Amino acid sequence: MTFDDLNLHEKILKAVKEQGYTQPTPIQAKAIPLVLEGKDVLAGAQTGTGKTAGFSLPMLELMMKKDIKKGRHQVRSLVLTPTRELAAQVGEDIATYSKYLPFTSAVVFGGVGINPQITKIKKGVDILVATPGRLLDLVGQGKLDLSCVEFFVLDEADRMLDMGFIHDIKKVLAILPPYKQNLLFSATFSDEIKKLADKLLNNPTLIEVAKRNQSADNISQVVYPVDKNRKQELLSHLIRKENWQQVLVFTRTKHGANRLVKELIRDDINSAAIHGNKSQTARTKALADFKDKTIAVLVATDIAARGIDIDQLPHVVNYELPNISEDYVHRIGRTGRAGNSGEAISIVCVDELDYLKNIEKLIKKPIKKIHENGFDIDPNIKAQPIQNGRGGGQRGGRGNSQGRNQNRNQKNFGGRGNISSRGQRGGGNSQGTANSSRGANRGR
Repeated sequence: MTFDDLNLHEKILKAVKEQGYTQPTPIQAKAIPLVLEGKDVLAGAQTGTGKTAGFSLPMLELMMKKDIKKGRHQVRSLVLTPTRELAAQVGEDIATYSKYLPFTSAVVFGGVGINPQITKIKKGVDILVATPGRLLDLVGQGKLDLSCVEFFVLDEADRMLDMGFIHDIKKVLAILPPYKQNLLFSATFSDEIKKLADKLLNNPTLIEVAKRNQSADNISQVVYPVDKNRKQELLSHLIRKENWQQVLVFTRTKHGANRLVKELIRDDINSAAIHGNKSQTARTKALADFKDKTIAVLVATDIAARGIDIDQLPHVVNYELPNISEDYVHRIGRTGRAGNSGEAISIVCVDELDYLKNIEKLIKKPIKKIHENGFDIDPNIKAQPIQNGRGGGQRGGRGNSQGRNQNRNQKNFGGRGNISSRGQRGGGNSQGTANSSRGANRGR
């Protein structure tokens, strides 16, 4: 199947092809025909599957087919996202796909001045991408009319609930007109998501691709065991030795991200951090610098990384393993997109052995361990409970047993019996090859 087979307007196809996309991704191939039929859709898809194009292309097609009243533009399509970065990325993608169409689009989120957003809305907006808080602020001030919304997308609904937006979402739903087409995208289907879907969707069609516990075969996954106090030293060593030019690094906390950036800069490695304590201006600049390779390393927390979408990102590093195993799959899914190969590197100390065990259980395979020369494990160091993991040590039932499990597994961690030498790196993992037919994956 190609995009030509999806019955999209020639101006939409022109914009898509200019991005180099020829074949739809699985979520696009399933979602686009259903949306064009006017159906409500409940879609199970995580980041990197091309879901933004999956809803924005048919949305634009349906808007083109309906009569447009002359005069002031009113919001006809609303996309709600959990974070500023994701809102900005979705807005950028919609602007790209609609560049030859007579529609205006805008993105509104908190952390920046509201007046420029009000000014743009007053001029007329057909498509609005928003975070819940800023959307409700604008409605509350009487600056935004949503009475003409025909098309509503709730993107990354699971993350919305994780971030405590359920009450805001309910307020938004109460404002919107009852008769509209609705799409809900979520990486997981918890009971809370199902309740939300029941409230929002009308006889929805369920589509699901890329389950969250599946890691792509074209992503090479490796673990570097190291003592905790030498993690940063090992990271700097690998960046220099492998000549990595673009590396997305994950930490568990904002303070940890700041600390790591300072240490990398001290080692003359251009780096920046992106997290909730940074101003929107700083976050936007850091992401732009990373995309154009002005900086080599972008250090991010899990929530702040939502919306980071970079074509052909070669390396993702777990500087600290997440205490929620599913977040590991979400993190590494930022590389190896559109059929390209990618590499996911985890720098793991003895404290994180229980996290590693749970991740391997989730993805149903062991991750290759590589011993880097000069970074021997000190066998006298005992595992200590991790106190500052995102979501608390009790999340997922791992908190109380972590220390016991880690001490039990520690004997197999530092020894060389199961660990490859540095020269054998990647031997047990599928590297994959780049696919010549790219899907519209930057659309998330």
